[in-house]
Amino acid sequence: MKYTSQIVIELPRTEVIAKMDSMENLQHWQKGLLEATPLTGELGKEGSQMKLSYKMGKREMEMIETIIENDFPKEFHATYDTKGVHNIQHNYFNVTGENQTTWISESEFKFSNLSLKFLGWIMPNIFKKQSLKYMKDFKAFAEEGTSVKNT
Repeated sequence: MKYTSQIVIELPRTEVIAKMDSMENLQHWQKGLLEATPLTGELGKEGSQMKLSYKMGKREMEMIETIIENDFPKEFHATYDTKGVHNIQHNYFNVTGENQTTWISESEFKFSNLSLKFLGWIMPNIFKKQSLKYMKDFKAFAEEGTSVKNT
């Protein structure tokens, strides 16, 4: 399953990237994030890995982020792996105005078991809505300082 999401952030690209490229800030725009733990490599560099732990409702989930390419401020690509799901993310940050950045996120999900493949096939909007939710939460944090940490 593949799709593209995008959002316009009313800040210069340098500010957007400074806020995005911070482990401390993850908790403010990734709702449910419990912990982000570096595993291998130099943080943020190609090939480095980090374990991300989330609580979504009553369910807890862990995933491993692997950096494919980090060419900030222009682009950032990574994979995210959890039980039965391999997610490939290609993110682009385009200057679209003096104080405006467009974040384009291309997502591809690959499922390793039949039930998840079926879920992705019949309910792709669940994945699209979640991707856009993170983007909107980042926008609110970057532009207004609104945090999802305690909500």
